[in-house]
Amino acid sequence: MKILLSHPTLNANAKALVNGFLRQKSLYQLYTAVAVYPGQFLYVLSKIELFKDFKRRQLNPLWQPFTKSRAFYELGRLLASKVKINGLIAHEKGVFCIDNVYHEHDIWVAKNLKNANKKGLEAVYAYEDGALATFKKAKALGIQCVYDLPIGYWKSSRLLLQAELDCNPAWSSTLTGFKDSAEKLARKDEELALADVIFVASSFTKKTLEDYSGKLPEIRVIPYGFPDVIFDRTYLPLVDRKLKVLFVGGLSQRKGLSYLFEAVEGFANEVTLTVVGKKAVDDCRVLNEALGTHTWIPSLPHNEILDCMRNHDVLVFPSLFEGFGLVITEAMSQGTPVITTERTAGPDLISASIDGWLVEAASSVAIKKVFVEILQKPELLKQFGQAAQTKARTRPWSVYGNETVSALQQGNSNSNTK
Repeated sequence: MKILLSHPTLNANAKALVNGFLRQKSLYQLYTAVAVYPGQFLYVLSKIELFKDFKRRQLNPLWQPFTKSRAFYELGRLLASKVKINGLIAHEKGVFCIDNVYHEHDIWVAKNLKNANKKGLEAVYAYEDGALATFKKAKALGIQCVYDLPIGYWKSSRLLLQAELDCNPAWSSTLTGFKDSAEKLARKDEELALADVIFVASSFTKKTLEDYSGKLPEIRVIPYGFPDVIFDRTYLPLVDRKLKVLFVGGLSQRKGLSYLFEAVEGFANEVTLTVVGKKAVDDCRVLNEALGTHTWIPSLPHNEILDCMRNHDVLVFPSLFEGFGLVITEAMSQGTPVITTERTAGPDLISASIDGWLVEAASSVAIKKVFVEILQKPELLKQFGQAAQTKARTRPWSVYGNETVSALQQGNSNSNTK
């Protein structure tokens, strides 16, 4: 089965799929926006300070023969963000906004499908907000449409987060998902309607699709992989020091931040909190006040985030609506046990009270109870942390890629025998 993977910005899970498709000799082509390979102009440009972020777009040289890239809109977005020309990246309206990056990429892929189909392309693998034109063209050509929904269904998100608007109005400005237009939401539904199979990374994401009003194809749950475990964690005893709690993620109420801040309030003499992440908005008073009372780091390179995780006792990820939560797997791989909610991939990854903690979403009381448990039994940090690393070793990123490829091949085989 020959598959075209389309993703403008290539996150960790998309890269794992590319590797999986290559290992199984299933990759037809990779369509992305910025692809940096040694010797190319963008590779040379990445050595200049202004363009150093391009280093993050360097790809495996083995991918180069399969890669098609069209960088204009994504480069515009990166540069406009860098020099803070906000009008160019305004939500849904700016010519270089992320919505337009995905839209233009989608149209470009669709235009190339007819020729690819003649050369043996059998399936396209595309992601939410960047699949509509591709799927419409694929349907006309008889090409299978594989849809990846990386976060929960939008209607479910609005139903769940509306409660936050009602009970935590001071945090409402951080819930930026409510800014999506009706047109954008309609496109999401059209993409789902055209899909032949849907892949999600958590049971929670699958459950959110129960709020979709139409008929859906098969939904496959395949959790993402863990980063490589490259060392055994050393645990310092919790003696004459405070419990070091860490949060990593976007700073919005969708992540359940208010409940974390409330949970920490009662442990000023026993707990320290470090928050790593960028603000969703700059003018949320309660967020700014909370950050002023704790250690806040707006941004860190990925390797330093892993270091930060190793230097903390526990990661709290109290998200109210999450498709997965890569910080969960990252922390576990570093031997840092995780406290997270049932609205993440936590239930798919964590064995409760064995290698981490699962708590009720939107509850500072539930988080407090775990803090009390740890403070009373600090040996749990080492016990759970070592168990978390053991689990991480069983599911590297390669497993995610292999399982997805196997599911696609199995599904294609089944359809051919009907």
